[in-house]
Amino acid sequence: MQIKQTTIGGIDGDVTIMRSDAGATIRAKSLEVDVGRNTDRDQRYDIARRVARAVYGTARRGEPNATNSMIHDILREIERVAGC
Repeated sequence: MQIKQTTIGGIDGDVTIMRSDAGATIRAKSLEVDVGRNTDRDQRYDIARRVARAVYGTARRGEPNATNSMIHDILREIERVAGC
């Protein structure tokens, strides 16, 4: 089974993760990022942190207002749609 698209409700609007030929495209109000299937896991985690800012907002010093497990939940969704 292949998941083609996931939508996450965020603070500033919806965040959409869509499958593309190379992996996935993530779109939010102030964010548009492409994630390749062969992207390093650390890079995917950094992207998940950026998406977490769009979903949960920011705390002090610009950090996402989310726990590490919340960021890993977003990372799992990105990897599931991208087919990593």
